[in-house]
Amino acid sequence: MDRLDAFKAIAEQAGRGELAFPTNVNASLKLQQALNDPNCHVDHAAKLIQADPLMAARTVAIANSVAYNRSGMEISSVRSAVHRLGVRTLQSLVASLIMRQLGSKIRNPLLKAKAAQLWEHTAHVAALAQVIARRVSHVDPDTALFAGIVHEVGGFYMLAQAETYPQVMEGEPEEWVEHGEVAIGRGVLQKLMIPENVMEAVEAMWTGMRALPPETLGDTLLLANDLAPVPSPLHTPPGATTPVSAHTIDFAVGEGTLTAVMNESSDEVKSLTDVLLM
Repeated sequence: MDRLDAFKAIAEQAGRGELAFPTNVNASLKLQQALNDPNCHVDHAAKLIQADPLMAARTVAIANSVAYNRSGMEISSVRSAVHRLGVRTLQSLVASLIMRQLGSKIRNPLLKAKAAQLWEHTAHVAALAQVIARRVSHVDPDTALFAGIVHEVGGFYMLAQAETYPQVMEGEPEEWVEHGEVAIGRGVLQKLMIPENVMEAVEAMWTGMRALPPETLGDTLLLANDLAPVPSPLHTPPGATTPVSAHTIDFAVGEGTLTAVMNESSDEVKSLTDVLLM
């Protein structure tokens, strides 16, 4: 079996919904499903979050981050944190937990290092997407945060399967982009019941076409991806460095510029990124 055959085998499994998730991911999927219920009240969501100590800690941490604590008043209870964040932001936190759990299955040191870099890249993209959505493209910031968190889910799943299919780590990054990312990514996104508008935004990233200034959720993700200081290890040749595009991408935003907006939002982006990397 060569690399393309391995991609095809994983993609076919994903397309049939036959995904090999760790047990802890399955538990998180049930939590995600409960939060997806439009009738899920924040009080019920708080009870669900309290049952998972890691989720509870992260929920309180993100509620106290610069991005969500505009008043400067820290809170210490899960219930208060859930009320501050709302169910939609909790969906993003659960999605981030699922990404980390997929990486936790990996035992090979090289693959673990790639998964760690991929999560660092993801955290930066998600935080940047939230700020860009709110201050530049004016799409829903909570949706942008969620989309940023799940945009590399196919890559996480592929890395989790690489010990079974070692061929997927052979060859050049372009082969992952051309033959693996779309087919595997779409199948995993569908299994995770990702909303259609977020699916479309992630698919826009795969085509690589965006407008400046950004207008859509897909444009927002692409710009966040370009600005992320940590590149995806699946899109970058080993040993290569990717320059931070903040130095070269600039355009007018209202009465200012993108550079000015990002400088003003740097504390907010760092705070949110740090919470996601916990």
